Amino acid sequence: QVQLVESGGGSVQAGGSLRLSCTASGRISAYFMAWFRQAPGKERESVAQINWEGTNTYYADSVKGRFTISRDNAKNTVYLQMNSLKSEDTAVYYCAARRGTSFRQDYDYWGQGTQVTVSS
Repeated sequence: QVQLVESGGGSVQAGGSLRLSCTASGRISAYFMAWFRQAPGKERESVAQINWEGTNTYYADSVKGRFTISRDNAKNTVYLQMNSLKSEDTAVYYCAARRGTSFRQDYDYWGQGTQVTVSS
């Protein structure tokens, strides 16, 4: 089992950048990692996912070209670099982990979330 803690959220103006971090209590090298987000009144959605070694990634269409997911297995940490932020990126962002061999929506372990607010 792995415990996840997100950090790096905050408030930023449209067009700005933020970098989220997710640090795990244990080794993450065996896990696919992901960032999800949930805006008020909306369902949770997958934003970005990354495989064990960081050699393959998935992005939602809404963030392609603006967000980058990366991982440092030596530090048991996953990152989400968010550039060119828009007001519609405002949401609580969650880090998630799962054992598996493909990108999916059902993750097993979740962090507590970090708020990202983008003002226009």
